[in-house]
Amino acid sequence: MRPDLRQAWQNEVLIGDGALGTYMYQLGFSVGISYEEMNLTRPEVIQDVHRRYIDAGASLIETNTFSANYYKLSKFGLEEQVADINRAAVRIARQAAGADRFVAGAVGTIRGGKRINVTNQELANYFEEQMSALLTEDVDALILETFYDLQEMRLALGRARHLTQLPVFCQFAVDHLGRTLDGYSIEEAFGILQAEGADVLGFNCHSGPKGIMSVMEKLNGPLNIPLSVFPNAGLADYVDGEYVYGATPAYFGECAVTFADLGARFIGGCCGTTPEHIAAVARALEEYDPVPLDEGHPLPAIRESIQALEYGPKNENDRCDCQQARKAQNIVELVKERHTVIVELDPPRDLDIGKFMTGAAALKEAGIDALTLADNSLAVTRMSNMALGSKVHSDLGLRPLIHIACRDRNLIGTQSHMMGFDALGIDHILAVTGDPARFGDLPGASSVYDLTSFEIIRMIKQLNEGIAFSGKPLKHRANFIIGAAFNPNVKHLNKAVERLEKKIASGADYIMTQPVYNPELIVAIREATAHLDIPIFLGIMPLASGKNAEYLHNEVPGITLPESILKRMEGLQGAEGRAMGVEIAKELLDTALQHFNGIYLMTPFMFYEMTVALTNYVHEKSLHRASHLSRS
Repeated sequence: MRPDLRQAWQNEVLIGDGALGTYMYQLGFSVGISYEEMNLTRPEVIQDVHRRYIDAGASLIETNTFSANYYKLSKFGLEEQVADINRAAVRIARQAAGADRFVAGAVGTIRGGKRINVTNQELANYFEEQMSALLTEDVDALILETFYDLQEMRLALGRARHLTQLPVFCQFAVDHLGRTLDGYSIEEAFGILQAEGADVLGFNCHSGPKGIMSVMEKLNGPLNIPLSVFPNAGLADYVDGEYVYGATPAYFGECAVTFADLGARFIGGCCGTTPEHIAAVARALEEYDPVPLDEGHPLPAIRESIQALEYGPKNENDRCDCQQARKAQNIVELVKERHTVIVELDPPRDLDIGKFMTGAAALKEAGIDALTLADNSLAVTRMSNMALGSKVHSDLGLRPLIHIACRDRNLIGTQSHMMGFDALGIDHILAVTGDPARFGDLPGASSVYDLTSFEIIRMIKQLNEGIAFSGKPLKHRANFIIGAAFNPNVKHLNKAVERLEKKIASGADYIMTQPVYNPELIVAIREATAHLDIPIFLGIMPLASGKNAEYLHNEVPGITLPESILKRMEGLQGAEGRAMGVEIAKELLDTALQHFNGIYLMTPFMFYEMTVALTNYVHEKSLHRASHLSRS
């Protein structure tokens, strides 16, 4: 009878197996084929690899199913064979393992640290389909491995816990800095996963032994939960057309003892490791006597947000003191005291900035509190809002509020962009997803989407703590005031508010809405968001013509016009259309000013005279209201 896995890890360090994909490559099998399909087409080859690791000393082997999910298999036209491939993999592994060794069903990341066009619900379905197939056969555990972000890991763990009470391993791919790609420290991520049902926590891939070791050392000794460690054989080098890994079996064996001392109860290998590496680990741990798990220290209480880290005391070179003076002047503070106006003026689509600067100057004269510049809105190429924002700031003394879209920059470019804003003294940011590139003027361009709007808010907040996106400490803290977008033009406003609450939980300091054209909706927004403790800037965009109204209503996502307004604008164009657009906007402002201190005006087609008139109207109404209140 096979021993119980949970009981086994209480008393000993168990040896895992090593790499399958890179080892198969070393054995002469091509890159670019589906190794998972070989569970059906070449089962004898897969079983031979398992046997080699077992003969080397492995007491736990993983099924050949790392990429055996619908999404990954679809790249080879195998998406309809998910169940067959996974079930065959378990049977092959079990036959190789025999009755006295353990078999774990391997479930790999789908996102792989990338932003792919797959929803969370689709991910959940893919994970559940694969796990269900694995669990129909004789596995002792599930191993969720090579996950880069906590969100995807939690999603997979939730599906696993829904399906089985068998042990579940949760393994991250991290570097020596020890943070997930969505900004959590490993200690925080581990605490959350343990509370949500993980039995074993650990690491695999991405790093060699030293990288993982440095992360484990930050955990301050063994934990009261078993850890698993499956490092790469160092970094890969491409030599004479082949990938070569530097860590020798002897070195791997030496590191295994250190891993065990740090609390690892499962030690194996990932990319670049071979049966020789596993044999060295088994020899090194042959007489090892582990410390009981109950003597390890507990993980910290669950924290759903990124921990704020301190990097030494503040001193005269730390910009926080001087930035604190600027913070007192930010729009979040202003809007608590009075009506505050933000006006959007789109950067030009050509190289002539004359009209833009003239409009910005007129808006400054009208007394706006910030000029906001979109980031290639509607995926249409425009001049850099960073450059124009800096020019507005330096030439006019006008506060720029800059949009940053997830669409156009990867993680590297986004952090670099934010560091540039900080250097220029631009500290007001609106984080948006960005319209897909295929809808703009360069439909062949790539939409990056390394980050969601939630993640970009959280990562920018991380810069305020002096922490780079990678987790590396920075020499200074930034001081960004971060806004988030809100679309209330939806069928179910409560669902939109729930999404908004998540953005606030991610760290948003204020909210800017899409344009609203219905006074009743303005009131509904106020009621639905009354419990929120950050300011909301209600969006108003005057209509320029009847055709403009029809276009916005029918073709622009997130904008809906009432039938009454469409009729009032019907057939109007030129000055007549703009005059009616301003009149309608004033009527909307009459309602908005009763419920919101924050007003966000959007300038159509560079007709800045329209938003100048509306800014003046806001000031007039505010003065009238203040005068009325003082008399009463």
